[in-house]
Amino acid sequence: MNNLNSRFSLLSLDPTIIQKCIHCGMCLPSCPTYQETKIERNSPRGRISLMRAIAEKRMDLTELFAHELYFCLGCLACQTACPVGVDYKTLFEASRQDIEKSQILNNPLRQIARTALIRFLFRSSFRLRTFGKMLRVYQSIGLDRLVPYLPFIPAKLKDMMAQLPPIASHFSSELIQPRETPFHTKVRWKVGLLTGCVQDLVYSKINRDTVDVLLYNGCEVICPPHQGCCGSLHAHNGELKTAQLLAQKLMDAFPLNELDALITNAAGCGSHLKHFSNLFPPGTPWRKKAEEWDKKVFDIHEWLVKIDFSKPKLTDTSQPQPVVTYHDACHLCHGQKIKNEPRIILNSLPFIRFVELEESDHCCGSAGIYNILQPEMAHKLLNKKIAKIKQTAASILCTANPGCLLFIEKGLKKQQLNIQTVHPISLLAQWYKMANPGEPTPQKNQEKLAIPK
Repeated sequence: MNNLNSRFSLLSLDPTIIQKCIHCGMCLPSCPTYQETKIERNSPRGRISLMRAIAEKRMDLTELFAHELYFCLGCLACQTACPVGVDYKTLFEASRQDIEKSQILNNPLRQIARTALIRFLFRSSFRLRTFGKMLRVYQSIGLDRLVPYLPFIPAKLKDMMAQLPPIASHFSSELIQPRETPFHTKVRWKVGLLTGCVQDLVYSKINRDTVDVLLYNGCEVICPPHQGCCGSLHAHNGELKTAQLLAQKLMDAFPLNELDALITNAAGCGSHLKHFSNLFPPGTPWRKKAEEWDKKVFDIHEWLVKIDFSKPKLTDTSQPQPVVTYHDACHLCHGQKIKNEPRIILNSLPFIRFVELEESDHCCGSAGIYNILQPEMAHKLLNKKIAKIKQTAASILCTANPGCLLFIEKGLKKQQLNIQTVHPISLLAQWYKMANPGEPTPQKNQEKLAIPK
């Protein structure tokens, strides 16, 4: 494990990974930053050319290169478009690892922010939930509304504080038992549920809905309380050693041999969770365990379609009949190649009218912490996304990643649009409840979705 840094470096990567790019330009129409700037270095082809120059020691790692790699969203749309299958994800993460190792972007404010967030807060589930509880109090007493009017707080800090999401009234461990079994059918599968970080603090209700949907489909659910971060944030930001340690902790939290599947409902996490084995050297015990882990990780939509999920049956025509559209989270459609399954689920819901969103697989600009680090570009992409959503005349926008939900919801509110943002699984859970109104449910603190008509 000590050679992790050397294995994830442009200088030590297998040269064929970089040389695979034939510079054909097929990636250019799919790249959000290139489409905005039309500058070659802002494209996947341009970035790979810079990476190759560094790998072949024709160019030093420069500050310009470092800024360019953090200007990239990491949306992986280029991987979908690439005709020869360039592994941009590996190149992207190796580049950021080299950048952080070089310390070329270091400055006091950046170091404080990275240490506080990536190296301290997101390394411990206890610290993260403690921060969440403090933030909940801060928001509940209205301090967040005072911050814009306080002259002694720097403008940049005010902008960052304005990005803080509303914290849920209950975390996942308060809503979900460590083990839950189906209440109306026999157990067909035994699965583990990964609750995530932002998902746990902000969208714990989605985790509860996911459990209800799994129970309804004959799955016994194992959900260890106080799960840690999966390390996706760290891997995408050049902290691969920390990502490795977090992967070990998370794998130890689940009885892997007992489970048929490990279920994730957050696109960005899922794209990372399916590739834990890449973090460990071949032939080591952790590599073997991670390979078994990788085989069992399924996105919730992928799993439900695989097991032939039960379709809700509604006969009451007085039920709401909303227009629903769907935004493809980048790391679900590009990272995990899951595009049809969410649509299969949404189209199974009686009395909804599903309308395709134009450019549904174009990034909304959220991209993890990109919207905080690159707010100008992020909001350009968000405004494009909102314009496309408005064209659908939908009353509900579905998407399967907490970052996308938060960012798009913020954009809709700013434009005063009455469009609800919902995870597809929450919508499916609501339809199950409407189809079986008298059936008992284990859900605590249940909040019914206000489905627009």
